[in-house]
Amino acid sequence: MIETGGSGRLWVLSGRHSGYALYVTDRDELLHLHWGPRIAVQDAEALAAEPGPPQRPFESPLDGREEYPVEGGPRFARPALSVHAGGVRGTEWRFSSGTVLDPGTGQELRLRFHDPLHHLDITLHYRMLDDGDVIERWTTLTHTGNAGQEPVELLRADSAAWSLPARDRWRLSHLHGRWAAESRLARTELTPGEKVIGSRRGHTSHHHLPWIALDGGEATEESGEVHSCALAWSGAWRIAVQRLADGAVQAVGGVGHDDAGQLLLAPGESFTTPVFAGLWTDGGFGAASRAWHAWQLARVVPGADRSRPVLYNSWEATEFAVGEEQQRSLARLAATMGVELFVVDDGWFGARTSDRAGLGDWSANPDRFPHGLKPLADEVHALGMQFGIWVEPEMVNPDSDLYRAHPDWVQHHPGRARAEFRNQLVLNLARPEVREYLWERLDTLLGGAPIDYVKWDFNRSFSDAGWPGDAYPRRLWIDHVRGLYELLERLRAAHPQVAFESCSGGGGRIDLGVLGRTDQVWTSDNTDPLDRLAIQHGFSQLHPARVMAAWVTDSPNAMGNARVSSLRFRFISAMAGVLGVGGDLTRWSEAELAEARDWVALYKRVRPVVQHGELYRLRPPEGDGLSAVQYVRGEETVVLAWIQAQHYGDAQLPLRLRGLDPAAGYRDLETGEVHRGALLAHRGLRTGLGGDLDAAVFHLRRN
Repeated sequence: MIETGGSGRLWVLSGRHSGYALYVTDRDELLHLHWGPRIAVQDAEALAAEPGPPQRPFESPLDGREEYPVEGGPRFARPALSVHAGGVRGTEWRFSSGTVLDPGTGQELRLRFHDPLHHLDITLHYRMLDDGDVIERWTTLTHTGNAGQEPVELLRADSAAWSLPARDRWRLSHLHGRWAAESRLARTELTPGEKVIGSRRGHTSHHHLPWIALDGGEATEESGEVHSCALAWSGAWRIAVQRLADGAVQAVGGVGHDDAGQLLLAPGESFTTPVFAGLWTDGGFGAASRAWHAWQLARVVPGADRSRPVLYNSWEATEFAVGEEQQRSLARLAATMGVELFVVDDGWFGARTSDRAGLGDWSANPDRFPHGLKPLADEVHALGMQFGIWVEPEMVNPDSDLYRAHPDWVQHHPGRARAEFRNQLVLNLARPEVREYLWERLDTLLGGAPIDYVKWDFNRSFSDAGWPGDAYPRRLWIDHVRGLYELLERLRAAHPQVAFESCSGGGGRIDLGVLGRTDQVWTSDNTDPLDRLAIQHGFSQLHPARVMAAWVTDSPNAMGNARVSSLRFRFISAMAGVLGVGGDLTRWSEAELAEARDWVALYKRVRPVVQHGELYRLRPPEGDGLSAVQYVRGEETVVLAWIQAQHYGDAQLPLRLRGLDPAAGYRDLETGEVHRGALLAHRGLRTGLGGDLDAAVFHLRRN
């Protein structure tokens, strides 16, 4: 709901539990008023009537208070917008209009400003639906000048700025990591100055996810006030959190990693930023996560009401030594385990016998698949499974037919060496001819065999992001990502039966932007079941289990830590998301295959609760003790619990469950034992875990 007050220059947005307010002064300054619990228009008007901060030498009363700070005028905080045209840098705008409209998905507020010198319209968009508390914000910039006038250079065009209320202190939470150790949660004191996270790599990156949360230092998993925001962008990005000298805190974020230039807008052209969404809750980090999950499943992830199937991927069994008969053998074994989706990974196409050749040549290797992929796909379907393949369309090997025909299609700088990682270069998807080639090859591939799933990989970062001959080559950083989105959307429209997974050497491209165009994401190349608990804990701060792919692989794990773990521990670790299997099934014993079949059957029983229920993080995976997560959906609840190691004399505390009816009884569907809801919440559930790397599943249903 959006209400207007203050003579048409003040707006209050209200969600289920929270509210947001802003207004335009008579000097056309757009000021932030409130982000927190719901308030009335009269409350916002009272806030607008309060006097501003006192004037101080070398400080601006606007800093930290503006809804969308621009470069120019009496401002010194980090701007969200920096433009240049005609030798003049910066923005001086005038308020044009404020409009509330309903585009079919809920009410939207549009505030339009105009810079007459640069002929630039700046439209700020706000959307907050009544059934949740996520505020979606984005910005549209339009050159309104006449033909022949000079273009406007966007040096920096962030999606939004978030201003926080005054507090004694602030604590910042964010996710960091590296390849095979993604999504590690960090919480640190926000000291005066700036904290900047982001990616200079052309993709979201393994190193940071575009999400932050801020609290007063006292929030817990289930209590306390938390403000958080997340950016829907799959390329280079930046979020800067500023704590100013007067204690004001503001976060700005958007595409690109610096202010060196992003796009040129010619007269008549527009640029719309990605969404930078925000959320307030007073229910702690857990309530924030559940609100983010619900919003993504309802508004972001396509087809999120459909459960994702149990997957088998052949990579760890075969690596590049792919062959049709060998894949048939693996498919038969996978089918006996109850697998629902069989995926052929890297090595099925072109001259792809190693990572040195073949990328870009998206047709089946005639020696390995003499009749193409269709015979194998047909057999997989006959076994009762869906069929999937691995691709990496944005990359090319120098040893490929595509590169030999079009060496100019890759990102590169003239006169400079073309740096290779994993023996590959990055195709420039900003070029329409590159997108058209990939569309033709992938459309032919998906139309030539009954393919149900595509694992879309991206195994190197931008390093030579040049575009020789283009008038403004820096646009590559944005237009490559827009080209990726266009290609994915076109393929999904033409092949609606195909599901897509976003992968980037593991968790290198996970964000709200790619999740709006794919069905799930590959969380990490690290499939060690213990390492995965920390990765999955961080991932769950923002994203739901329904999109988190997790595999059971061979032990010792291929990541090189030599850790040996049971099938039980591996399966229960992977059951926390979308279950997959990735080991070499031809080397599993009959007993292991039988045990795996039982675990797959159990996962299918709990899958509706895990993939579509509300998530409660009962105990984080810290130290070597007990950790657990709980999922609640309707009458059912599922608890997954793990213990790393138990020392002599250490008693395992019961797990105090959440989200249950204290007056009801809950029956354990395996043992038949009935637990009272009040006791599960107050005393807790005893797990019975002990020793090293033990785990358990509890499936309870309300009587």
